Formats: sequence, C-alpha cells, structure tokens
Amino acid sequence: MVLDQGTETVRVNARRTDAFDVFSIQYYVGPNPYLETAATVFDFALTGNTEPLPLEEYIVAVCDRYPHLHEETYPTVAHLFARTLAEVSKLEMDLHFDRWSLTPRSNAVRIAVQALHARTSRSIVYCVWDWFEALTQKQSFDLDDQIEVLQMLFRQSVYGGPTVYALLKMAHELDIPAFYLWDEGLMQYGYGRKQVRGIATTFDSDSHLDSDFTTRKDDCKGFLTTLGFPVPTGKIVADVDAALSAAKRIGYPVAIKPVVGHKGIGVTADVKDAKDLELAFDRAVQAIPPEQSIRVIVETSISGADFRLLCVNGRFVAATERRPASVVGDGSSTIQELIDRANRTVERSDTPTSPLGKIKCDNAMERYLEEQNLTLDSVVESNQTVYLRKVANLSSGGLSIDATRMIHPDNIVLAQDIAQHFRLTCLGIDVIARDLSQSWKSGNFGIIEINAAPGIFMHLKPSIGDRVDVTHHILKTFFSSSTDARIPIITFNRISVPQLEEIIDHILLHHPDWTIGAVCQSAVFVNRSKKNLHPDYNTNVHNLLRNPRLDLLIAEYGEAVLDKEGMGYYGSNLVVLDQPTTSEQMLARDVFEDSIVVTTEAENVSIRRQGLVEQYQLGVHEPLSRVYLKEVATLL
Repeated sequence: MVLDQGTETVRVNARRTDAFDVFSIQYYVGPNPYLETAATVFDFALTGNTEPLPLEEYIVAVCDRYPHLHEETYPTVAHLFARTLAEVSKLEMDLHFDRWSLTPRSNAVRIAVQALHARTSRSIVYCVWDWFEALTQKQSFDLDDQIEVLQMLFRQSVYGGPTVYALLKMAHELDIPAFYLWDEGLMQYGYGRKQVRGIATTFDSDSHLDSDFTTRKDDCKGFLTTLGFPVPTGKIVADVDAALSAAKRIGYPVAIKPVVGHKGIGVTADVKDAKDLELAFDRAVQAIPPEQSIRVIVETSISGADFRLLCVNGRFVAATERRPASVVGDGSSTIQELIDRANRTVERSDTPTSPLGKIKCDNAMERYLEEQNLTLDSVVESNQTVYLRKVANLSSGGLSIDATRMIHPDNIVLAQDIAQHFRLTCLGIDVIARDLSQSWKSGNFGIIEINAAPGIFMHLKPSIGDRVDVTHHILKTFFSSSTDARIPIITFNRISVPQLEEIIDHILLHHPDWTIGAVCQSAVFVNRSKKNLHPDYNTNVHNLLRNPRLDLLIAEYGEAVLDKEGMGYYGSNLVVLDQPTTSEQMLARDVFEDSIVVTTEAENVSIRRQGLVEQYQLGVHEPLSRVYLKEVATLL
C-alpha cells in the first residue's frame, strides 16, 4: 500500500519534526471522483523526517477515545487517519458524516471525507493531523478543547443552527436533495418546480400575513378569545404609569410583554408588585424595535407549568414542558459553583445537538435570586432546588421534558383547532397548565401566545423523556418520497451548444409547456432562451435548480469541473458518456436504480437500464444523438 517507508516524498505543509504531511486540501461542493457526497479531499504522506510509531500505538490511542473503532481493522496508518477523521467530523454532536475513501497515488494516499461546511472540515483535518503528530512525539493533546472550538466554528456556519441542521439531517436520511441559497439566506429542499425554500421552520408556502399576525399578541389574543379559548385577561399600555394602573385593576401577579415580539424576548411572568413591574416594563420596552411605538401587554399571570404544543400542517405532533434553569444544593457549594459544575457536564455541552444549554448568568438571574433573598455567593442546603429564572428559557439553561404522550385529547383538539386557522407549516402554541393531562375545559389552563417559527430541537432531544421526530413530519408535509423532491436530470460528460439546443427542441416537442434548464461549459439556457453564464460552473447549475418553474435539467459535467469542484447535485435519470475519462465515469456511479446510462467507447455503444445491458456499434457517420434522443424519449 502507499506510505511505504522507502517512498520518496516532498514535504509541503509538514514541519521538520513531523512524521506525516497533509497537502493539496480541496473542498468539493457535491459528488466528486472520490465520494458521492460533498467532501474534503487531501493527500496524506510520510515525510521521512521522523519515524512514525508502530501502527498499533496509534490504534490504541484513537480507540481509547472512540472505543467502538476497535471493531474495525486498519491495514495502514492512512486507513486509521481517514477513519479517525470521519469520526472526529461528527464533532461529538451526532453529525451525519460517515463516508470516507482512500485512493492510492504515486507518493501519497488521497483521502476523502464527507463534509458540509468547508472551513470546519478543513480545521478538523488539521486537528487530527496535530493529534497524530502529538502521539508520535509522546506529547499530550487536548482533543476536548479542540472539539469545542470546532463545534463553535460549525455552529457559526449557515448550517449550525439546531433547527436548520436537524431538517438538513432528516433531508439526508430521506434522500431529499437540499442546498443553501447564499444570496437569499435560505435552505432549498428539492429541485426546480418540486422545491420548497425556507429558513428554520418557516417556508415559502407559509402565509406571510398569518406569520406577521402571530407577532401581534393583542390581535392574536382577541382572535383566540373569539374562538372561545382561554386567554389571560389583560390590557395594552404605552407607559409605566398606565401599566401600574392596569396591574392594580387586574390584580397581581401579572405578566408583562411587548405586543410585537417572539421567542419570549422581553417577557416577564409572575410580577408581584409595583417595583418588579417597573423593571419588567423596562425589559419589555428594550425588546421593542426602535422604529415601533411602545405597546406593552399587562395581563393576568397564570400559575402552572409552561408547555409548548407543536402543530405541523395543522396537526398536533408534539408537546414539551419547559422548566426554568435550576440548581440543587449540596450544603457546601455556592450557587455560582453549582452553576459552573452543571455547565461542565456533557449534557450541557451547548451544541446544536445537546439536550441542555449552558446556564447563563445575567442581570435577570441575579434579580430573581435577589427576590428569593439569595445571591450567586449563597450556599444552598442539600437537596434544595433553587430556580434561577422566572421564565423557562431553554437557551439560558432551561429544562425540556417530553409531554406528548400525556396530553389530554381535548388539548390536542384545541391545538389543532387553532392551527387549522393558519396557513403555516409549523405553529407553536405556548400554554400554562397545572396538568396537561387534564382537559383545558376544567380550568387552570391559559394560552400565552402562538409562534409562526417555533424551534423544534426541544422535541427532537428533550432533557427528559422520549424524542418526537418532528423533522420527519415537516418534510413529509412537502415530500411523501424522495421522488417528489426531484425533477428529471440528464447529465452529459460533453455536449456542444448545437447538441444542447437540439435536445431542448426534442423535449419541447413532446412537452411544449415545460420549462427546461440546460447548461454546458459555454452557455446556459432556459428553453431556447440564452442566459448569463456565471464563471463558477456549479453556480449556473444551482441557478437553474432554484428556478421554481423548472421541469427538467440538462447539465454537462466534464473532467475539469469534476476534478476542481465536484457536482452541484446527486443523481441523474439519464447519463450520456462519450469516450469518458476515469473521472467522468463517476457520473455512471451516481445514478438511481431505474436510471439509464449510455456509454460510447470508440464506435461501441453500451446502454444500461434496469439491470440489463445492450451493446452495439454506431454506423458510419451515425451521430451519438440518435442514441441518446431515443433514450430521452424513453425517459420522458
């Protein structure tokens, strides 16, 4: 295998003391000659400067961190390096990266590892390289610190939000194509006319009027009252004096929140007196955008537990109880020490896939502790629970508990009755109830607000209880199968503009109402209309796939683009290979079970469809177009 000790290599990135070298790092946006997914690809070689350890010593160290890797075998250190890289790429956040490959080269091994965010993936390569060099030098290496930095790097990427990534991962599992629209700041699921665009749990099919309506808490409150559902008694005020007057009339405790808002920003519950009200009113005002007038709701504060009911496509799918952040005393530690200890636990790793966020200390927490005659320096008695906030904010360390199976049928009907009135894919309904297993009709139940863009990770990975796979419900709203997310795609390894125009005309003859996108190295077409050609080839491909009217795509992928960028999509329904190179043969690799592959070598033609292969020779001066136009007709 490659990495023979006697092989002469040229040090590119390695230091003089390094045993290994990593060079020619490249990111591919999609399927490429090495993997059928987006990937980071690089060359891995021995430097010859420092003798590496015996392979077994690296295996022992890696498997000490990842014990399940003991079940696999590693013929060379390159295999172990690639496998370790694939494992570290999951960032201990259960990311869906599990594909890798090795390709022997003259003086190195080319390693490809599945990736999503180029910068994070590149940093992971260097992290694993540093780890292996530290092992070689018998030096310590803090992988935990490195992974924490890498997790933050991924979180700051466009894919790092918990809801965005959860939907992206489910799309991957359901084989639904998805890619990020950089100009729009949106995710696209599906191609062409089959597409859906969105950000988090908001999608282009949602009514923006309904979405805006949910942010107007006063109007929503009136609407829910009209439906006959329980909402707290309240009043809208514009200044603190009016708020004090309203609270006196309603009766303490009250809740204070801005009329326009979301995600609990500026909300204070259980305000017990005038002093607390003034502070709560200031918090509500700070949450109001500068361009909007001050309008604050003062309403009855309902006692009970805080629940989020989630509806998808008008149907109830999940319920979660949310509890404020808390600590349990041990008789000797201060509250600050208890918080620090809790924040060091694995459960509070504060990643997009951790069930608990870190407990955040701020002025609101200190004020609430003060109300309880406590400070961060107070020592709490053994087994005494101290709640750190009034509001169950999960992003500040709150606890989520699955309540889906305990909900009373009447409460399910209530949630669905509300959701049916909105053209929204996802609707979150926040309620206060003493017991969700009791009907709302029996009292002790109040609807606090409704949300058009609810977070979903609390349902996917609650701190306590079973997960509810709400991402599956969301994507199944749009796509009953992966086929529903795709349009027909025809891929050539080489095609001229006249040939492209010919095939467009051929398809339009059969389907005159279709919109056909076509791209080759020198032109972009929508039907026979020529469009601007972007210098980045895959941008042209994605510009066509993001066209919401597109019925079919024709694309050319030659060796130069495949070796440099990879493909902008996975899977072709028809592949036409004309004297393909080794790299171009990957186009026949990434096809579906019912796809057709036409290959010519010299004058010989091979047609593969449904597991059968047909072979014949082209006649003298017989163009290849006679072959593939016939297959296009079969495809259509």
